[in-house]
Amino acid sequence: MGKKYEDMTVEELHKELSRLRENLCDIEDQHNFTFVKTSVHIGAEKAQNMQQEYEQECREHAESIAALEKILKARGTG
Repeated sequence: MGKKYEDMTVEELHKELSRLRENLCDIEDQHNFTFVKTSVHIGAEKAQNMQQEYEQECREHAESIAALEKILKARGTG
C-alpha cells in the first residue's frame, strides 16, 4: 500500500477497510475449502506450513482492520 492510513481521507479509509475485510473472508474461504471441503491429500509438513501462513495472513489483516477502525473512530466516523 502506498499511503499510510493516517494520510488517507475518510472515504479512502472506508474503502481500504472494506477491501481488507473482503480479503480476510477470501482467505478464510480458501482455507476452509482446502482443509475442510476437499479430500485432497496434503503432506503433513506442507499442511503445517499452509496453516502457519493462513494464521499469519489472518493476523495481519485483523491488525490492519483494527488500526483502520481505531483511526476512523478517532475521526468520529467509525
